[in-house]
Amino acid sequence: MSKKAQPTGNGPEEDGPVPYKQSKVDESDKLSTLNFNSPTALFESLISPIKVETFFKEFWEQKPLLIQRDNPSMAAYYQSLFRFSDLNRLCLQGLYYGKDLNVCRCINGKKKVLNKNGKVHFLQLRKDFDQKRATIQFHQPQRFKNEFWRIQEKLECYFGSLVGSNVYMTPAGSQGLPPHYDDVEVFILQLEGEKHWRLYSPTVPLAREYSVEPEARIGTPTHDFILKPGDLLYFPRGTIHQAETPSGLTHSTHVTISTYQNNSWGDLLLDSISALVFDIAKEDVALRTGIPRKMLMQVETPTAAKRKVSGFLRTLADQLEDRKGLLSSDMKKDFVMCRLPPYLENGADLLEPAEKFPTLDSTIRLQFRDHVVLTVGPDEDQSDEAPQMMAYIYHSLKNLRQVHMMGKDEETQLHGLRFPLSHMDALKQIWSGSAVPVKDLKLHTDEEKSNLAVSLWTECLVQVF
Repeated sequence: MSKKAQPTGNGPEEDGPVPYKQSKVDESDKLSTLNFNSPTALFESLISPIKVETFFKEFWEQKPLLIQRDNPSMAAYYQSLFRFSDLNRLCLQGLYYGKDLNVCRCINGKKKVLNKNGKVHFLQLRKDFDQKRATIQFHQPQRFKNEFWRIQEKLECYFGSLVGSNVYMTPAGSQGLPPHYDDVEVFILQLEGEKHWRLYSPTVPLAREYSVEPEARIGTPTHDFILKPGDLLYFPRGTIHQAETPSGLTHSTHVTISTYQNNSWGDLLLDSISALVFDIAKEDVALRTGIPRKMLMQVETPTAAKRKVSGFLRTLADQLEDRKGLLSSDMKKDFVMCRLPPYLENGADLLEPAEKFPTLDSTIRLQFRDHVVLTVGPDEDQSDEAPQMMAYIYHSLKNLRQVHMMGKDEETQLHGLRFPLSHMDALKQIWSGSAVPVKDLKLHTDEEKSNLAVSLWTECLVQVF
């Protein structure tokens, strides 16, 4: 079987609780050509035959990559992930226009939304698909389909960033979306039929927001090709693109897997600089002196004030070199709070701790390490003017996959534990991933050691031996 990987010049647009136990094996499990042994193994198999080192050195955030596989096994596996016929069953579960699904078509270079109101009925959906030549855009299928949950959960562990997805179904001779670019890194898996793609040089490299681009502005395509089942396409955020299903063929189905939204160095600075300023201002009286009178009332910032701010920024940079790290205000917590829970191969229930209770004579080992964040921050429950620093463990073990990538709501919660900073050395012992006897934890008293082990066990964070 021939395999060819082609560099291609620069993302697409993008109900009740789901049980954690798996009672049946998806068809895709039997066909899978992906390696789910670890997050790294999954990504390696996803972009095969391209090597990971080559991908990140030559393509990631730089240029598109087209992998045309001509591999019947991979094509069969991709087709098993999602078929148009799956919509019938999903509509019976309860899908709603706008929230779960959009019906749209590109007409004269503009996106026309053809949604009805309320609940989606498959017969009406099929009618719009056949008669109006409309594209069906199914949002975040990992909420319903276990195999997407399985893939995206591993990719979130691999990238350390949220991973979303949309499935696009487009009839023959039709196009769903106008030329546009996105604010995400995009991996496209062709599932059914064929899709004609055209890519264009970015007008905004590594864009931070979605934008439609008029045909007159984008010029000629840098890449023009057909995706077939089993093929994979990657392109960086900012890549202008459009795609249509060729005439005379069956419909096309592809899934867009996206990541790295708001995950840049600029975002990290925005997230951490306020905590850094607050921390250093406690030690540097110059940062606590007042700004000039009426400065906020002026139209333009005075030159002297800009020089002052530049000096403060240099001071921050110099002092940062001597500090242990940056304190993340929101990025870490948002990631942990909004990501997928672990996909459980054996059907075990995460919501209940294991039967074996930890004692001082037990040995414990951290589990689900890729779903746990250990960090330091101010005591959020302390109301005085000088809050104490605390050690925090946040985790995603109790997250609900049915709200994944659907925005924060009352069901999106931050799960975790808070400990005195004196527990940090003991937490790092456990964080190493090695088995640690409870009595050997670096804490002063046996009571502290036992309480730490029990707290982590209660949250299903440790195995007990």
